[in-house]
Amino acid sequence: MKSSTLLLFCFFLLFISYTCSSQDAQWDKLIDDYNTHLSIKLKSKGIPGAALSIVYGQDSEFVKGYGVTKLHKGQRVDTNTRFRLASVSKTFAGSLTAKLANEKRFSLEDPVSKYIPKLSNTSYKNNLKVYHLLSHSGGLVPNAYDNLIESRMRYPDIVEKLLSVEPICQPGQCYGYQNVMFSLVDEVIKSSTQMDYSHWLNEFIFAPLQMNNASLGYDNMVIDSNYAHPHVRGRKRWHTARLKKNYYKVLPAAGVNASASDMAIWLKAQLGVYPTILSSEVLASQARPYTQTKKELRRRVWRKHLKAAYYGLGWRVYNYDNETLYYHSGWVQGYRSDLVVMPHLNIGFSLVLNAETGLINELTTEFINRVLEYKRQNMQQLEKG
Repeated sequence: MKSSTLLLFCFFLLFISYTCSSQDAQWDKLIDDYNTHLSIKLKSKGIPGAALSIVYGQDSEFVKGYGVTKLHKGQRVDTNTRFRLASVSKTFAGSLTAKLANEKRFSLEDPVSKYIPKLSNTSYKNNLKVYHLLSHSGGLVPNAYDNLIESRMRYPDIVEKLLSVEPICQPGQCYGYQNVMFSLVDEVIKSSTQMDYSHWLNEFIFAPLQMNNASLGYDNMVIDSNYAHPHVRGRKRWHTARLKKNYYKVLPAAGVNASASDMAIWLKAQLGVYPTILSSEVLASQARPYTQTKKELRRRVWRKHLKAAYYGLGWRVYNYDNETLYYHSGWVQGYRSDLVVMPHLNIGFSLVLNAETGLINELTTEFINRVLEYKRQNMQQLEKG
């Protein structure tokens, strides 16, 4: 009896070992095939450079640089080459704010006027809460005063104008994507902790996670030659553009620079690999679906896949073919970026290009669909077993 039980146990271990090795082989093939697909697409469109990061759980990662930092006399993009993340920067602001709130340094339900007293004399008074800033539900017309970000006006002067704008709805009642209002979280953090956003992000996110190439702002982007220059399309070819400082005015909304190796670490943090830095409570808080974003359901590339769309704290939350995705994209002159976290599958994906191109939508969608097919194949294999 004992020998038969032992034999069954051995067969069980062999089955588990075979299943795991089979899944590992399928995953390796998925990565190899996607890498080939990405390389072909980048080359066919003449994209100057790219940084790819894919992680699967704690131990599996694929990190690679493609192309060059600029078209003429540029250097090869490697895993430490810095790219502008543009609005993917919002994911860092969301995580940091959720972390500070979890540590009771302030509450997400606090009125913003508690930290920015000038708001007490506006239409907002005590209606605008901290979470409204990061969930784009403050009530302003979408992209309020983004045109001034692109001007020579200083950020404090832009904020002064912003505070005088009448909301189009009560906070929490409508969605309107923001950069200036989103970045008011810097004032909340500074007022409540006596340290600004930049200090917190560097000392309590970048440093402990050992994101060694990650930084904030223009000066840190160009600190040495290993950064990706922006490129724009004109006269049927790509041109290297001047790196502009404009959107670095709004650091929480668009100020982060990072490399492929940094983004692999950031993806793992979002998957719960570093709970002492980003706990499960923090990750749950930032992904709470605060604001419904129905317009996203009409995204051309994802229209047939999206069943629900929300905005959390610096993160978009989607139901994509019945799979939960945490997502954000970024776009600033000369750069495009995408970030995808699939929490239930333990998979993360980041792609950044130093070129303004809609190709990134196709490339990200292709990866997501390949992963969901991988999931279906594994489910079928388990059912047959």
